[in-house]
Amino acid sequence: MLQYPQIDPVAVQLGPVAIHWYGLMYLLGFAAVWLLGRHRIRQGRSTLSLRDLEDIIFYGVLGVIVGGRLGYALMYKPGHYLSNPLEILHIWEGGMSFHGGLVGVIVVLLWFARKRGHHLLDIGDFIAPMIPLGLAAGRWGNFMNGELWGRTTDLPWGMVFPHAGPMPRHPSQLYEMLLEGFLLFALLWWFSAKPRRRGQVSALFLIGYGTARFLVEFTRQPDDFLGLFAGGLSMGQLLSIPMVLAGILIWASAGRSSPAPKG
Repeated sequence: MLQYPQIDPVAVQLGPVAIHWYGLMYLLGFAAVWLLGRHRIRQGRSTLSLRDLEDIIFYGVLGVIVGGRLGYALMYKPGHYLSNPLEILHIWEGGMSFHGGLVGVIVVLLWFARKRGHHLLDIGDFIAPMIPLGLAAGRWGNFMNGELWGRTTDLPWGMVFPHAGPMPRHPSQLYEMLLEGFLLFALLWWFSAKPRRRGQVSALFLIGYGTARFLVEFTRQPDDFLGLFAGGLSMGQLLSIPMVLAGILIWASAGRSSPAPKG
């Protein structure tokens, strides 16, 4: 049994301004996308420009924040937020949904693609290999905040988290950091190193993330206000199923299309 290290969620205190580790992890994630994106463009592995990359990151940040917050409000606590709509703006109180953030990013990228004359899947294939590093940073932020812990376990690496009772629990944040983050990044970076048919890299991301999230959810403590649904599945698993199916459909469609452009 392991004891959760006492980590101050505030990284830097500048007078009344507190900079949290979780916020810094978001910045680190977007910085990783920017650096790796520049690397891929300079290698000639994409038809996108550096300006396109910077704009994609800017709009992507908006999509993540707006979509993630609205997704959490509408999918996890619709009754509460429909009764108190102004609280949706209280982002500092926590509550973000990855699946909602993904929808938000897809919406803004669809608008961006039409505006710049790009194909949405070309942008998706370019950006998808970098996303898992951002996810890994986010999950590390969850761990440092001591939140989103796992279910109780008797495994030797079970960890006692503050505010989660005396029983050791799965460090599910670290499982997600490994599977949805580093391993998925390695898979996508390797797969995208060679020209693929349009949509295949995006499809592999959807399938890979959805599968990893579905499996890790078996060790993650479900939200108290939701619990488990039919079949013992969590909300995260129910939202991951259509994600995997969408990836399979895109992959199948890509197999009937012409080869994608470089990148």
